[in-house]
Amino acid sequence: MPTTVDRNGRITVPKAIRDYLGLRNGSAVTFERLLSGEVVIRAGSSRTKFTSLRGRATVRMKTEEIMALTRGD
Repeated sequence: MPTTVDRNGRITVPKAIRDYLGLRNGSAVTFERLLSGEVVIRAGSSRTKFTSLRGRATVRMKTEEIMALTRGD
């Protein structure tokens, strides 16, 4: 499925590939260069692994208590 690069460096991902990867408007993708020289496009997030863990703590602990736990005290 050939496509072209426009003058701004953008490409259009063919619809069959977008559907296969589940890409929608605003979806993040990553490009990975393999040792073989091939480039792979993956549906993914530009967010870090920790972003999905963001939220509110449900345990009522003081900062000193949390730090003691992380230190192993």
